[in-house]
Amino acid sequence: MAKISGKEKKQIKKSAREGTSNSRVMLVAALQVIKESKLQALLLYVDGLDDLEELSSIDFSGSLQVILVTRDENICRKAREYTKKVVRIPEVNLTRMGQIKMAVMFSFSRRFLQPQDRFVFLTGLAQGKLDTLMIMEVGREYEMFQSVDQPPLTEHIRRAVFERVLNLALELASEGREGKPIGAIFILGDSKEVGKNSRQNIINPFKGYPEEERNILDDSMTETIKEFSSIDGAFIIKGTGTIVSAGTYLLPKVISAELPQGLGARHAAAAAITAATRSIALTISESTGTVRIWRQGQLITEIEKAKRSDTTPPE
Repeated sequence: MAKISGKEKKQIKKSAREGTSNSRVMLVAALQVIKESKLQALLLYVDGLDDLEELSSIDFSGSLQVILVTRDENICRKAREYTKKVVRIPEVNLTRMGQIKMAVMFSFSRRFLQPQDRFVFLTGLAQGKLDTLMIMEVGREYEMFQSVDQPPLTEHIRRAVFERVLNLALELASEGREGKPIGAIFILGDSKEVGKNSRQNIINPFKGYPEEERNILDDSMTETIKEFSSIDGAFIIKGTGTIVSAGTYLLPKVISAELPQGLGARHAAAAAITAATRSIALTISESTGTVRIWRQGQLITEIEKAKRSDTTPPE
């Protein structure tokens, strides 16, 4: 967490005395921290602003990288009037850290952030006001950025495909299926090699359909994916978004490194298949709803579902 200097505290108190909104005070503090600490970027959860007009106080034409983060489609459109660097995260219940991880992951995917960048993240509850200011350095936050030394996350997978699957996984983790929690696994990219390391548990429900009719980017596929998510086995998806199969049992020939304590067979399969192929795996834990991302046999990051008490701001 960032520490506010005496000079910064004086400026914040002055803003408070002048009747400035809470989010404006937080924004002033963040900009002051960036200036004093010579940071490269500001990631701002704009849904927590009292008024989008507060963005007018930021110099978007300067050297500071400003990345705006939102869950709302309408706010997303308005935010793009200030900058093209806007990241929309899914409208699901995430912890503050979950929101940060999603925003940083998407920012890396779009090359808004680079290794060794130092930045401030200003965020709050999913449906509340700004209340958290964090300073981070890419590569130092191990849990969040341990993928930095790996190849670019989506080098052979379309960015839109990766983001769509991640959004779907988070929706399933949050909503379940017909109110019941589910576990699932999605394998993206290198589908030919993945196919050599797997077999079908059931008749493949996607077999025989034209590729354009079974692409994950087609909105009409969302309910289909959710319907088949209760089937044992993995979804195999090409880097272009074409769904190859569902209900697929993974049989990788390469065994990955030891798993973090408490993770079971689904996560072991995800780690192993990504160690054996150039794929990315996303898993949903049935017991906790945590979404994990795997690459080259390693856990890249995990995004936890917020508890109900963590998503409802106090009245």
